[in-house]
Amino acid sequence: MRTFTTFDEVAAAAGEELGTSAWVEITQERVDTFADATGDHQWIHVDAERSAEGPFGGTIAHGYLTLSMVPWLGSEVFALDTPGAKLNYGVNKVRFPNPVRVGKRVRAHVAMGEVTDLPAGKQITLRYTIEIEDEAKPACVAETVVLLLA
Repeated sequence: MRTFTTFDEVAAAAGEELGTSAWVEITQERVDTFADATGDHQWIHVDAERSAEGPFGGTIAHGYLTLSMVPWLGSEVFALDTPGAKLNYGVNKVRFPNPVRVGKRVRAHVAMGEVTDLPAGKQITLRYTIEIEDEAKPACVAETVVLLLA
């Protein structure tokens, strides 16, 4: 794991690959819990019997479940221990090129994007690719934005 303790360290890492998280299995329990939290109980996510006959041959994770795992998976790769608050500022781009079937494992590849000076600190972009084990296309590609306040 890479730990950044100063704004200078963060700025020096612009454009660098930061690393890869451990694999984590996407279980039906995780999908069902997400469905309950969001109210999205579409059958392709929660109905194993019906989805077995559907387009993916079984239940799949919500795209936004995969996206919601980005901060946690990223925390296995890097830490921002800079002074001041750290704020999720937004997401510039998100795509879900490949569904994650329940029972598959995913992991995150993380790269530092641009680091921009702000009057209150730094703005950084982070590029995440959520890979599915044994599949060529990723589950999610996202560019997130974080504010590091002084």
